[in-house]
Amino acid sequence: MLSFSVSGRISKPVSEVFEAIVNPDRLSGYFTTGGAEGRMEPGATVLWSFAEFPGQFPVRVSEVVKDRKIVLHWASDEQTDGEDQGETTVTLELSELDDGRTLINISEEGWGETAKGSKASYGNCEGWTQMLCCLKAFVEHGINLRDGYYA
Repeated sequence: MLSFSVSGRISKPVSEVFEAIVNPDRLSGYFTTGGAEGRMEPGATVLWSFAEFPGQFPVRVSEVVKDRKIVLHWASDEQTDGEDQGETTVTLELSELDDGRTLINISEEGWGETAKGSKASYGNCEGWTQMLCCLKAFVEHGINLRDGYYA
């Protein structure tokens, strides 16, 4: 099974970074360029939209530990002969650093070890890396790096 992990440090307290992820209004300010519907809570299915990809993406939230962890599942974007190959699992883990900053680690797993699985995983790795960069710019400086990026 293919997987990856990306991480970064945000110069804000963990509670502020956590809220910027789980709150749909905050998330829409830097990541879900087409909007987000629903707060991330255990058992919820929220909807994310991106300007660069048509349609809404259902995101199933299975676990939320305030200021520490979010686990979600969504379509793998890996298809074989028109058949969906299931979901991937995304785990976001936040840790408060000694200097008051937040370390965030995002891992995703669940693609098959195929050319299509590899392509889908690389695309999501790029997306989550960009999410971390955009989160940092938004939370620390109020800048939406994705504004006009794709249009």
